[in-house]
Amino acid sequence: MSHDDKPAARIGVLTISDRASRGEYPDRSGPAISYYLEDVVKTPFETDYRVIPDEQIGIEEAMIDMADNSACSLVLCTGGTGPALRDVTPEALEAVCAKMMPGFGELMRTVSLDQVPTAILSRQTAGIRGHTLFILLPGKPSAIQVCLDAVFAAVPYCLDLIGGAYLETFPKRLEAFRPKKK
Repeated sequence: MSHDDKPAARIGVLTISDRASRGEYPDRSGPAISYYLEDVVKTPFETDYRVIPDEQIGIEEAMIDMADNSACSLVLCTGGTGPALRDVTPEALEAVCAKMMPGFGELMRTVSLDQVPTAILSRQTAGIRGHTLFILLPGKPSAIQVCLDAVFAAVPYCLDLIGGAYLETFPKRLEAFRPKKK
């Protein structure tokens, strides 16, 4: 079966916000992620989009469901990565993932520090559950693009390594890295 014969990739967009989940204001971060994906990902994909409150058990349940039942190969999460008492997204991620990928967070914080000194307060990270890569992003829509531009070139190859969906990017927008075949 060629890559063209495979079904569309599934990508999760998970916004974690008490106020957005209650409808107190519109979610702007999830749509920013969706826009980014449309701009960068060439491979056909379907999105599983959810907005949930900052409750660790609920975050864990949504992450497990997106990986195990919705079969998302990639889940981009926004919100809940700061130092506030209700910010528990990294703890939820660690509870559901078999492997943590701290390099993602390290690079995202590094590029974010060029924009704002409070980036050091962020607890962005990434992790793997089965065939799913989770990436925790900041909640500010403009910071989402900065962070994804920094790390997304490595995402398709990571998905290859964990048996996730095959993703290609628009090379003029962002060139995905894959080792050259011998």
